[in-house]
Amino acid sequence: MNCILEAQDLCIHYNKTPILWDVSFKVPKHHMTAIVGPNGAGKSTLLKASLQIIKPFSGSISFGRCNSDNHIAYVPQKESIDWDFPVSALDVVLMGRYGRLKYFQRVKAADKEAAMQALQQVGMASYSSRQINQLSGGQQQRLFIARALVQKPDVLLLDEPFSGIDMATEKLLIELFIKLKNEGKSIFIVHHDLTTLDQYFDWVILINTRLIGCGPVKEVMTQENIQKAYGNNLSLFEEAHHLSKKQAEGYIS
Repeated sequence: MNCILEAQDLCIHYNKTPILWDVSFKVPKHHMTAIVGPNGAGKSTLLKASLQIIKPFSGSISFGRCNSDNHIAYVPQKESIDWDFPVSALDVVLMGRYGRLKYFQRVKAADKEAAMQALQQVGMASYSSRQINQLSGGQQQRLFIARALVQKPDVLLLDEPFSGIDMATEKLLIELFIKLKNEGKSIFIVHHDLTTLDQYFDWVILINTRLIGCGPVKEVMTQENIQKAYGNNLSLFEEAHHLSKKQAEGYIS
């Protein structure tokens, strides 16, 4: 397998409580991968461990073991951002270019042009001068996705990007992500809505402290695996039943 992300016997503890335990998997390149599981399953922890933000108790997870040349961009949950910080939307996106600048080098016209292009990609170009605390929740989410896009990443990690946004914005974003996948990017998204899995994604990591399954959506999201992950929650089983019958609506190609 030409993989982009690999975990091997990964264990992560918090205050002696296991968050992830004995997790091993490989994800191939150029997929839209959902990370799903119940609340507290370790989904966000898995993303942070892959970025080396969290140190494993044992085992490993990395992109570098697959290909050390990949450039990675990360979009955290909105709750982790200080939205009262006095900067404009354009300023925030330009922060994504700082890694390309040398010490004491000023932002150039090319950087501003790239930032405006990223804002255009997420439908936010007309808000470039708007202060971030004047943006709606969906606009704020799109803004930080633009900051990731301006980095020109090979791998894009997003922690619950569809939380608190309307369906129109979700559709705009998922179409953008699938376009990026088709251009050869690898995308990982912490996701909650089981009913859209087969529309949006072609690969899935299903976890609940331990790995339940990793692979193509239709192979992993079986009744048996969903029961292992979520337990006897009837509403989730109903979603899974619909999931097995629905066909992708032109989202995955």
